[in-house]
Amino acid sequence: MNTFWDYFCPLLAVGLVIGLLSGLRAFPFPKGKSKEDMAGDPTLLAGYKRKRLTALVIGAGVSIAAAAIWHGPLGAADRFVAQVQSNIRLSLTSWEMPQVSGQLHHGPLTRHVRLSGQADEFQRGQLVGIINTVPGVRSVGWSDGGAGLPLIAEAAIASLLGFLFGLLLAYLVELHRRYNAQWNW
Repeated sequence: MNTFWDYFCPLLAVGLVIGLLSGLRAFPFPKGKSKEDMAGDPTLLAGYKRKRLTALVIGAGVSIAAAAIWHGPLGAADRFVAQVQSNIRLSLTSWEMPQVSGQLHHGPLTRHVRLSGQADEFQRGQLVGIINTVPGVRSVGWSDGGAGLPLIAEAAIASLLGFLFGLLLAYLVELHRRYNAQWNW
């Protein structure tokens, strides 16, 4: 399992689509109006800015809601936990450490693994390094201290990052449209 492809890449893609749609709604000038017309009429400019801000805020909200739905009701977090727990157990078994167990931090769910069980000081240090190589694990420790950023917050950040890339694409499309609009042959 690769954490990026299985959990975060779909969020980036959804955020990209939402950002592209929001940007295509937010960036165009009103029909038949130029930049000079907009600057000359303050009420038209204020309405344009309000429309743009509304489209961007709604798009960002939908992007965050999509991340929350992906994380919870669509079960991505449960699949993530099951896969990482399985990989941790497999890693501990292959290193012949069945007396040690590792669990992802819950409440809220993070990518921090808490190890527990019987191990001497040397084994403790080595197990932290070994479990830290398991895909999807951000940090490892023998205590719950410093659990890190919740997974749902990471999902929202990934979705918003995709949203920003979508906005950039929509802005570039609008710049291209405006540039081509000057050529009336």
